[in-house]
Amino acid sequence: RVHEYLQEMNREVLSKYDIMTVGEAPHTSADEAAPYTASDRHELNMVFHFDHMHLDYDENGKYAKNRVKLTDLKEVMTKWQDTMHECDGWNSLYWSNHDQARAVSRFGNESEPYRVKSAKMLGTILHMMQGTPYIYEGEELGMTNAHFESIDEYKDVEALDIFRDFTERKGFSEKDTLELLGLKSRDNARTPMQWDDSKQAGFTEGEPWIKVNPNYKKINAAQQLEDPDSVFHYYQKLIRLRKEKDIIVYGEFEPLYREDEQIFAYTRKQDQEKLLTVCNFSDKNAEVEVPEEFKGAECLITNLGRKEFDGKIILNPYEAFVLYYKHQVTEK
Repeated sequence: RVHEYLQEMNREVLSKYDIMTVGEAPHTSADEAAPYTASDRHELNMVFHFDHMHLDYDENGKYAKNRVKLTDLKEVMTKWQDTMHECDGWNSLYWSNHDQARAVSRFGNESEPYRVKSAKMLGTILHMMQGTPYIYEGEELGMTNAHFESIDEYKDVEALDIFRDFTERKGFSEKDTLELLGLKSRDNARTPMQWDDSKQAGFTEGEPWIKVNPNYKKINAAQQLEDPDSVFHYYQKLIRLRKEKDIIVYGEFEPLYREDEQIFAYTRKQDQEKLLTVCNFSDKNAEVEVPEEFKGAECLITNLGRKEFDGKIILNPYEAFVLYYKHQVTEK
């Protein structure tokens, strides 16, 4: 009777306040989520789904070395974009939260020289889609997994249980188990916010309950505020674009290059406006052809400073850009 109860809660409580509601809905498909978010049902505004979070699992669940297959990721994202649009529902857009590994480590590339590029690329994909983007603390800095070297540095009860289970029951070595925790443990997302390069990353003058990521000297908010080309300033621009262009919020979504394992691209369309988002999801060059209709279009944002966008172009690793045009209708 969950829908009955949600409608009652909406009617008696939620509808009386200027608030936004989101439901955590693991193992809920897009079709199952549609009734929760459809505007005419008066239940919730949106839900968090986990379909894209489960794509790199193996027989041991999330503690796997697998990387997400891009075609699978695009299929999931497209399904949710289409279904929520059709039911007049709304998407929650996210890469990470307190229960997931750091986005740039999991979906991008935390190594140099790719961390900044891939962090910006991931932000571009998410912020140009229909839905509400969620930015988890430190994601706007490109914060990475901590890769703790000892089980004593982990605090999450799940990580401690996994270490014991994998080493004592499943026959994994301590080294291999620590590698898996370094990739997927929830503690990766729970290290203190990296404010500056002072002791404890400026988070506290005391001892934090969990260790600060050792890379805080290089990755911190103070440094990025001073750098106009930082991940932080790029995220600011993404947010600003969503507030300036209604098409980013409301435009219809159409995927491109659906079977390509490197390119994540799509268009958005609203009335006379059209938007093209192109991202290279890999550390290799990739060829893409910009549709003719975007010839001479305005570049809203680019993470590598590209100036030319006509015809066939070679994308650099983790390159991303967004083109926009508005068709001018002349009255007779």
